[in-house]
Order: sequence, then C-alpha cells, then structure tokens
Amino acid sequence: MSEALVALGEEIKAALPGAVTDAVVTFGELTVHAQAASILEVMATLYSDPRFRFVNFTDIAGADYPGREKRFDVVYHLLAPYSNRRIRVKVQTDEATPVPSIIEVFPAANWYEREAYDFYGILFSGHPDLRRILTDYGFEGHPLRKDFPLTGYVEVRYDDEQKRVVYEPVKLNQEFRNFDFLSPWEGTDYVLPGDEKAKTA
Repeated sequence: MSEALVALGEEIKAALPGAVTDAVVTFGELTVHAQAASILEVMATLYSDPRFRFVNFTDIAGADYPGREKRFDVVYHLLAPYSNRRIRVKVQTDEATPVPSIIEVFPAANWYEREAYDFYGILFSGHPDLRRILTDYGFEGHPLRKDFPLTGYVEVRYDDEQKRVVYEPVKLNQEFRNFDFLSPWEGTDYVLPGDEKAKTA
C-alpha cells in the first residue's frame, strides 16, 4: 500500500510543480505539503483531475507551533471514493497572512474555515462570512492557541434572578484536599475511619 501512496504523491507533485513542495508517507498515510498561496489550485486539481478525483471533503484541522515563524498548520483531509484513497494536504501560515478560502471548490469548507478562524485566528481570504462560530459573542482571543491563558478571561452565564446574560471573571476554585500518596498495598501510617473497630491479631 505504501508504494502506491508514494507513487500517488509523486504524481501529485508532478501535476502541481511549485504549488506542491513535498509528499510524505508516514504511518501508512500520504501527506502533501503545499504552498498556502496555491491551495485553491491544489484543491481544484485534486478534485477535478481524473487521475485523483478527491471529490469528498472531510474536514479542516489546525495546529499551532508558536516557536515557528509560520506558526500555524492548516490541514485538509480529502477522500477519493472511486479509489478508496485518503489524503492529507498541509499548508503553513502566520497570524497575519490569510490562506485562500477553498469554498469555491468545496462549499462544505465554509464552517470548517470559520472554526479554524475562531479557535486559532487563522485568516481565510475570499471567505464570504468569516466570523466566529463556536465561541460566544464578544469572546476575546483564540482558545486553541498554545499561548492562550488558562484563566483571566470572562465566562458567560444566564442569571435567573436578573433575567439576563451576565459576564463574570473566570474562577477556578478548588477545595483544599489532603492527598494520600502512599501505596494502598503498603498501608497508611494512621488509622483509617472504621479500622479502629477491627480486631488486631
């Protein structure tokens, strides 16, 4: 199977010189690395070229690598039902450079691009309605970024007494607990509740 995927990757690279920079097979899956500016051309070719026929758009995922200059990976997953092959297409971008929207080729990418924008702040040029989709109105920041703080923002809830939505600072309360890290097989240095009733040998 991997030989067939390697051959497919080479065929895709040959069909899209310059747009596709690399094709790698790892763990039995083909990943095609493409230039972000050429993603629309890459998707159109993978969709319409009879050699590929990746007509099923599965999803878009994001990944954040804050140490890189282009910190975001935008990852597209496609399926070719005619040949029962799957492919992953990756592009890299930063916080300010938009990736062209692929809605023209795959209209189903609409909400996935909005989700990537909402959670990572990845911009998509040519998107007809690029706005948040899962976080609340007025939410600040992008929660799947590695540098997003775990606390310090506001949470939203409906207050039944005030009959309205209220915004409150996030509070992460934890009660004091006395944790016992001794192994249950070795026993404890103190008498557990109820053990005082047991007969000693």
